Amino acid sequence: MKLSIVIPVYNEAESIIETIEQIESALEQVNIEHEIFVVNDNSKDKTVEILENLQIKYPSLKYETNRGPNGFGYAVRYGLERFSGDCVAVMMGDLSDSPYDLIKFYTTMIEGNYDCVFGSRFIKGGALIDYPFLKKKINRIADFIIRFVMHIKYNDTTNAFKLYKRHTIEGIKPFLSPHFNLTIELPLKAIIRGYSYTVVPNRWTNRKYGESKLKIREIGSRYFFILVYCFIEKYFSRGAFKKKW
Repeated sequence: MKLSIVIPVYNEAESIIETIEQIESALEQVNIEHEIFVVNDNSKDKTVEILENLQIKYPSLKYETNRGPNGFGYAVRYGLERFSGDCVAVMMGDLSDSPYDLIKFYTTMIEGNYDCVFGSRFIKGGALIDYPFLKKKINRIADFIIRFVMHIKYNDTTNAFKLYKRHTIEGIKPFLSPHFNLTIELPLKAIIRGYSYTVVPNRWTNRKYGESKLKIREIGSRYFFILVYCFIEKYFSRGAFKKKW
């Protein structure tokens, strides 16, 4: 089963080399067929120049530029419309996600024949390294609200690091979120529409370079909009979007 990794990047010239090298090194050890699909979200630094050089070294790497509209959600959606694998993971370009966790996600999906594998940093085996205190508090409040409103057990919906089979991605379209709220839209729709999933622990490490693209003010209204949309679908759609078994 071919694995695609969609990585949205905006001005990640300092991080992208190490990110790609770590992923390639880890996947080479276990011989997983894969592609790394980097979506350049109109970076203003040397990200594109670096990606062009990396392509020479790594044939499995490809990149395209999302000319717009721009934003994290748009960049991920661009990649989710164009990946070539049988399953696809969304990872960050700032070294925050572990490629060894990616391997664990992949093997778990195959062994359990799951439609989705979700990561959690807040179960046994998960970890947060140098997570900003305020963002952690807001994150935990947001995830508590999501769990309560949607009546689910998954405790890290806001975690962007997840793996989906191709048919799952097709089944949860169309996507609405233009920004980081896509991180909750994808798993909530998958759960609501009846796709099988499991949760495994993963580690998250704060970026070495640059600054986070997630702004605290975004966690409010944009996340609330998607949460309300998913709530309406779950309780009022009468199963119209459910997976057809």
